[in-house]
Amino acid sequence: MKLTKEMLDKVRDIEGFPIGKDEDIIELSDPPYYTACPNPFINEFIEKYGKPYVEEKDDYNCEPYTADVSEGKNDPIYNAHSYHTKVPHKAIMRYILHYTKPGDIVFDGFCGTGMTGVAAQMCGNPDPEFKLKVEKEFEKEGKKVEWGARRAILGDLSPAATFIAYNYNIPVDVEEFKKEAERILKEVEKECGWMYETIHTVEGVPQHDVEGNVIKGKINYTVWSDVFICPNCSNEIVFWDAAVDKEDGKVLDEFKCPHCGAKLTKTNLERAWRTVYDKAIGETIKQAKQVPVLINYTVGKQRYEKKPDKFDLELIQKIEEMDIPYWYPTDTIPKGDKTGEPIRIGITHVHHFYTKRNLWVLSAIYDKIKEPKIKFLFTSAIANLAITARYKFHRSGNVPLTGTLYIASLPTETNVIHGFKGKLGVLKKLFKVLDINISNCLIMTQSTNELSNIPSNFIDYIFTDPPFGDNLMYSELNFLWESWLKVFTNNRTEAIINKTQRKGLNEYQEFMEKAFSEMYRILKPGRWMTVVFHNSKNAVWNAIQEAILKTGFVIANVRTLDKKQGTFNQVTTTNAVKQDLIISAYKPKEGFIKRFLKEAGTEEGVWDFIRQHLEKLPVVIETNGKLDIIPERQEYLLYDSMIAFHIQKGASIPMSAAEFYEGLKKRFIERDGMYFLPDQAAIYDTKRLKLELNEQLAFVIQDEKTAIQWLKFKLLNKPMTYQEIQPMFLEELKQLRYEKLPELLDLLQENFLQDEAGRWYVPDVNKQADLEKLREKRLLKEFEEYKNVPGRLKVFRTEAIRAGFKNCWKNKDYKTIVKIGEKLPENVLQEDQTLLMYYDNAVTRLGG
Repeated sequence: MKLTKEMLDKVRDIEGFPIGKDEDIIELSDPPYYTACPNPFINEFIEKYGKPYVEEKDDYNCEPYTADVSEGKNDPIYNAHSYHTKVPHKAIMRYILHYTKPGDIVFDGFCGTGMTGVAAQMCGNPDPEFKLKVEKEFEKEGKKVEWGARRAILGDLSPAATFIAYNYNIPVDVEEFKKEAERILKEVEKECGWMYETIHTVEGVPQHDVEGNVIKGKINYTVWSDVFICPNCSNEIVFWDAAVDKEDGKVLDEFKCPHCGAKLTKTNLERAWRTVYDKAIGETIKQAKQVPVLINYTVGKQRYEKKPDKFDLELIQKIEEMDIPYWYPTDTIPKGDKTGEPIRIGITHVHHFYTKRNLWVLSAIYDKIKEPKIKFLFTSAIANLAITARYKFHRSGNVPLTGTLYIASLPTETNVIHGFKGKLGVLKKLFKVLDINISNCLIMTQSTNELSNIPSNFIDYIFTDPPFGDNLMYSELNFLWESWLKVFTNNRTEAIINKTQRKGLNEYQEFMEKAFSEMYRILKPGRWMTVVFHNSKNAVWNAIQEAILKTGFVIANVRTLDKKQGTFNQVTTTNAVKQDLIISAYKPKEGFIKRFLKEAGTEEGVWDFIRQHLEKLPVVIETNGKLDIIPERQEYLLYDSMIAFHIQKGASIPMSAAEFYEGLKKRFIERDGMYFLPDQAAIYDTKRLKLELNEQLAFVIQDEKTAIQWLKFKLLNKPMTYQEIQPMFLEELKQLRYEKLPELLDLLQENFLQDEAGRWYVPDVNKQADLEKLREKRLLKEFEEYKNVPGRLKVFRTEAIRAGFKNCWKNKDYKTIVKIGEKLPENVLQEDQTLLMYYDNAVTRLGG
């Protein structure tokens, strides 16, 4: 099938249409499977494979996937092509197998390297060892695996990402690929091999063979070094010579100037600069000076190292003076949060990221590429062939620092031909393991903020790993790849926090809301979305939660990936965002939404929500032979979920926390402090007879809410005296600096009861309701005082703010919510999910 300019015109106005000439977009594409723009062939894909959603006939029923997942990254598929972040495809496969059936359509709008597509296709062709492993895991959970390929629609804003994803997800003839790649490398080695020759020396003496000829070796890599100026004597200092301990393989914190003996540190040195004429751009440029200091080379099968000699320096100079006869990119590096470092040292254009020698050989290889798959070999290899690769002492493989364009003081120049040969071996393994005979994927380059080319209620499952805050600047980091592909990211709607692009947390959240809103629209009702989250900032975590909830999704489960153990544990505190999280959210059924909107603001609306929410929560979670407490089934999180759903739908909240807890106890079955529907309780009881309860939940007490949760957990099954509780409480207390936390005794008196022996215990539901009412009165009284405080609130009781916001929402007093919200420190508002939810929705109601 052909992609034409007329077709491009039809999708040109879709958000995220890339930057580039039409002919370059067309050349990079492989229709209908992949287009380096919004995919005009998506309707044919939908007509052929889509299964319409009919609620009356829909019998889909699935709880969130909560089993432990442990998948390493030492896999030929994972390692074939580098990227800034990716989830191992075998981990994704478990989610797809759990949530979908063969032939279902999976969507990933932030697809990166396309691992979601690989996972969907590999469900039809798993390796035997993995197949057996997953079947045993599912059998343990009482489920049967339905093997069979799923289909996938993958999208990303970055042409580099979608190009990589495309190459991972289409069939390839391994022998033809190998034959073509070897042909190109053979031609280039014949033409350019002389550039990586060096004279074999021992202790500086050139070596000769039996016939008296000088022995030459092949360079593996050359280490370069920054050059600085001594502030004491003004002489040049080669960093490698002065600051590197070669025996121990480390850089010294303090070292002496080789000329005057002055004690120096890297921070008090000034760079030496070189000024040269750059013929490629027709300008004189000034760059930080670097010189070659070490050559690693091979003679026969033996490796050697040497200091560059006259032959090596003259070879480099000769190449510098010659003109490269092939095209190579010369695009200007865009100003950005991650590009400031290279620009600061004079790396202002793409070709400056390569030595002249490597740029020549790369351009020679690129010129001979005719097949897209060989271009994939090219993009997989070039990441380690730029001067961003750092020298690693006594270790093999000089690689860049991930997630940045940082250029170290000791960069390495790797032999391009060797680099490509190594990557060729990796890709041959990849294609044999993938063994895709027919592509079940459709790949597009566009913003997830606008998916107008996908109909509503069409997708069966979403797995996505979106950008998170200021973790990674994808459009900046992908610029090197995209300059060779000649098609660039349109970053106007890139969902990141970036000072250069003038995008803060609010803009990031706005973009993510648009993306989740579109994902909500295209997902079938009753189906699931899994979101992978990597960020250590509570503010970003809350922005993501708010974006997910605001668009209509309901979060059913959040688990954290413990990187040390490689397992998932439940999230019980906000400090868990220091680890990777897996968020499970569902789209409520249309019938429920319609019913809720009629019942909104009534008690029946509350219990209708709780019934359908309990249906979607995990019933049993087992870890190391014990049953876990499921926080989402506990009263306080059920209450939080109910409140969030009402607020996002613009509904008033018809009951207090006390009334909610009382109604919960009457209507649902309680086990171990968790609430179940009758059929769920029967399943839980069966498991509970066989297994002990795992009571080792990790709580960190930061504020009043977490303090009460901790106390309830401790006192639920074992009443304790104040003297018994206090040492444990103080041990877990990590109080937030702005939090006006009541004394432990006050917390106990406000929320718990004492028996005759002076032991505190969790009251029954009726007494608890009475305590809640009294506590709420005190909190609202304190909130009233905050209204009259001039300027910002520095120390306050967060629970009083929450209670006040809830009361204002009930009375439709949105102005007070916004007024008090603006008095709070900005980080507090952004880092407290409940306060942010009330504030954001109040601003929306006021037309902000």
